[in-house]
Amino acid sequence: MLRRLYDWTISLADHPRALWVLAFVSFIESSVFPIPPDVLMIPMILARPSRAWLIASVALVSSVLGGLLGYAIGAFFYEQIGQPILASLGKADAMEAFNTRFNDFGFWAVLIAGLTPFPYKVITIMAGWTGMPLGTFIITSIIARGGRFFIVAGLLWAFGTPIRDFIERRLGLVFIVFVVLLVGGFAVVKYI
Repeated sequence: MLRRLYDWTISLADHPRALWVLAFVSFIESSVFPIPPDVLMIPMILARPSRAWLIASVALVSSVLGGLLGYAIGAFFYEQIGQPILASLGKADAMEAFNTRFNDFGFWAVLIAGLTPFPYKVITIMAGWTGMPLGTFIITSIIARGGRFFIVAGLLWAFGTPIRDFIERRLGLVFIVFVVLLVGGFAVVKYI
């Protein structure tokens, strides 16, 4: 099933309404859909590099709006919708312990989940469930998702096809390195 969803998502990159499809995929990926928008962004940007920043912007806005849906699921419908989604991702067992610690480092959780391959939908639902301040959630989501989508767009715009293979094979590593550098930068700024 997952392979069919992936193949379907890839085929949408050539559609005349690909930006709308990207917006839809970015929106639902932030709360329920298992395929990240990167799989649409990459072929779309490679096909039309001049639209790289527009494509990244559409993914950003839609993803943050979808994150708000995930937040609402956690805040208002956790038992009915949020818990089954998290259970299907294998995250249900640790929810109580996670709830008590989440808001202490919620900014970092949203930032890291937004930048890395960690399922962002888990964090959006948890942010709502634990009552994370909505402003913190929105600002962090914009920073994290914007960083992720604009880095991919920038790399593809600047380096084209050769970077596609590198990103697709090492996407997780690229974003983990970025997060380490970002957290390290914050630590340096804090202690200097």
